[in-house]
Amino acid sequence: MANIVIQVTTATIKNMESFYEKNKTDKTPPGAIFAAKKNGCTITAYRSGKVMFQGTRNEEEAKQWGQSLNQLTKPVQTKTSGAPLPANISSMSAIGSDEVGKGDYFGPMTVVAAYVKNDQMLLLKELGVKDSKNLTDSQIIKIAKDLLTFLPYSLLTLSNEKYNKLQSSGMTQGKITALLHNQALNHLLKKIDPEKPEAILIDQFAEAPIYFRHLQGQKEILRENVYFSTKAESIHLSVAAASILARYAFLKAFDELSKKAGFSLTKGAGAKVDQDAARLIKAKGISALNQFTKLHFANTNKAKKIAGITKA
Repeated sequence: MANIVIQVTTATIKNMESFYEKNKTDKTPPGAIFAAKKNGCTITAYRSGKVMFQGTRNEEEAKQWGQSLNQLTKPVQTKTSGAPLPANISSMSAIGSDEVGKGDYFGPMTVVAAYVKNDQMLLLKELGVKDSKNLTDSQIIKIAKDLLTFLPYSLLTLSNEKYNKLQSSGMTQGKITALLHNQALNHLLKKIDPEKPEAILIDQFAEAPIYFRHLQGQKEILRENVYFSTKAESIHLSVAAASILARYAFLKAFDELSKKAGFSLTKGAGAKVDQDAARLIKAKGISALNQFTKLHFANTNKAKKIAGITKA
């Protein structure tokens, strides 16, 4: 049975709290004013004015207070590959996966798979979960710390040294990314076992046939109920949550690298990054780049020129 969410005024929430006083539960979710359970229906009222009704007789209970809102997130200009997305994927209990750091010269790659149940959707929205690209670093840190208290997830952090070793052996960045996603997803499935998600949604960095080609030879390759879409964070909150947790892990690792460098490193791969890399070369030598950077980026040669190095 689908959850029902209504939007009400502050005054109505006060009336509801009084009405359900004898039915209140001990546990109140983050961002909620109260939670109650009556006749098999759980009622959770949030500070934003949204109230969620879960369980049996939820329609009957909700009708007393207002009309239901449409809680499905509508995908915007997305591209999919592989199996078509289920029409109701946005409201399914699903695992989503995303990666961060792939385009940054400094810092590791981080990949996270996160499991979000359909009855947690409203809570995640209350906490501010959305695509990490639309959040400031301080917002990401705050939201991530909340998510870490209750959300099942798996994090993989690929250090620069390991990344450079794999890349120099002939492995493409696409293959590296695919291996990390598949590993994170497998880890999370084992963590939540015997529970199984209704869907697994990967933020598409490669089309499905290419993704599975990258995984050839692996012992555990997930294929069942696996879907791919660009801008997947707009389709399911599990991908948005994974994006936030991956960014949070990246930020922490980036700060540690800055401490080791002795100055604040610059994110991305622009001209300021070249200057930072040249400064690092002068301070610690060319060999230090292996620990701090993705060596195959064009920034390496640009930094060498700035530092006055003509030979490798």
